[in-house]
Amino acid sequence: QVQLVESGGGLVQAGGSLRLSCAASGHFRSDYAMGWYRQAPGNQRELVAKITSTGTTIYTDSVKGRFIISRDYAKDTLYLQMNSLKPEDTAVYYCQADRFGNDYWGQGTQVTVSS
Repeated sequence: QVQLVESGGGLVQAGGSLRLSCAASGHFRSDYAMGWYRQAPGNQRELVAKITSTGTTIYTDSVKGRFIISRDYAKDTLYLQMNSLKPEDTAVYYCQADRFGNDYWGQGTQVTVSS
C-alpha cells in the first residue's frame, strides 16, 4: 500500500498564491507517476497537473502559466505551486500516484479563493 498525505490548502484572496505538498509513504517508489486533481462542488474530479517518474509534466489548460508541479525524489514529496489564483480554482485538491495500474489517492485538501 501507498499512503499520500496532502497539506498546504487554505483560504487566499484572488491573485494570491498557495503551495500544496503531498508526502508519500509506504510502498511508494520513485517510478510512480504523480498528479494533482481537484473537485469543486457539483463538478467531477478533474486533472490539474501530472508529472511522470522522469519529470515530464502536463497541465490542464486553465492552469497553464499559473501552476507549477514538481517533485522531490529524495523526500518522496509532490508539490503544486499555485500562483495568480482565481475564485474558479476553489476546490478540494487531491494528490494521486499510479504505477502499473495501481492507483492511490490522498484524502484531499481544501483550497478556497475569495474574490
